Amino acid sequence: AALGGLGLALGLWRRQAALAAAREEEEEKELRQRFMAPPVSGLRELRRRRRELRSRMELLIMETQAEMCRALAALDPGASFAVDSWERKEGGGGISCVLQDGEVFEKAGVNVSVVSGLLSEEAARQMRSRGKSLKGKDGKLPFCAMGVSSVIHPKNPHVPTMHFNYRYFEIEEADGTIQWWFGGGTDLTPTYLNEEDAVHFHKTLKEACDKHDLKLYPKYKKWCDDYFYIKHRGERRGIGGIFFDDLDSPSKEEVFQFVKSCAKAVVPCYIPIVKKHCHDSFTPEEKLWQQLRRGRYVEFNLLYDRGTKFGLLTPGSRIESILMSLPLTARWEYMHNPPESSKEAEILEVLRNPKDWVH
Repeated sequence: AALGGLGLALGLWRRQAALAAAREEEEEKELRQRFMAPPVSGLRELRRRRRELRSRMELLIMETQAEMCRALAALDPGASFAVDSWERKEGGGGISCVLQDGEVFEKAGVNVSVVSGLLSEEAARQMRSRGKSLKGKDGKLPFCAMGVSSVIHPKNPHVPTMHFNYRYFEIEEADGTIQWWFGGGTDLTPTYLNEEDAVHFHKTLKEACDKHDLKLYPKYKKWCDDYFYIKHRGERRGIGGIFFDDLDSPSKEEVFQFVKSCAKAVVPCYIPIVKKHCHDSFTPEEKLWQQLRRGRYVEFNLLYDRGTKFGLLTPGSRIESILMSLPLTARWEYMHNPPESSKEAEILEVLRNPKDWVH
């Protein structure tokens, strides 16, 4: 009888193990279908650590990448994303998804990176300049960084360029203390001003922020206007959105939920604007103005952008992915000034004097 009971228990255990394995396989299949490529950390590892915030953040950035890529591809069916998975010998890797020369998008990139290793002295110096007290052991600072970053440059000058980035950092200090923080934002760079589009964009981001705290949108809207400032031109890169960095309170979970809300807002804040304008007619003069504004975009990214600088200072970084943000085409003309009271002058006025779009 005892042997019979043992046999029944063993049979039950085997059935439960088989069911658990089948469920795990089904979950992995579902995850593979949700993403553009297998995650950097691997599906099994993410499932094993699925309650840890690092795993949840990696799943979030993978989902955000897939959602945006599919939304963009639906608007430009004649083009397709090149999906490029890469590894970094110092630790980690990434997935670059880039669409080029489509009918709607000249260049659209949505990249994910999950990297780890030792922070370079140059990168550590940049962080300390922002007030971080980082104490390494023998000058070494182990770190982990992950994020999703996207820049979308449409062909039509009446469709604005859009950028978003959401990221998470961890740094281990000499005494074992883990410093962590989140950063990110979403911003819009139109060639021509459309107030209805600007209001829609900002209202969508405000709604995402307001779910967590009514003070967040005005704070991060101002931060965005101040951050995307081309000092040598005296103008902003675009009409803003939200931007934040070094965010480590009130708690890791609360900040993660806020970042998740912001990431989920990127498709609804932008895709309706593309649908609305991607078939608008435009003149050669309007296309020229777009090219000149693209030149300003390049100037900001190469001279001031913190993410670009960090990427370039990180050993083993992938230059193609870092410079994905640059457009295929841009133009610089000597002493170009649009006529007063023109549509071109209208957008310049807003770039020099940011507006409140939601009140």
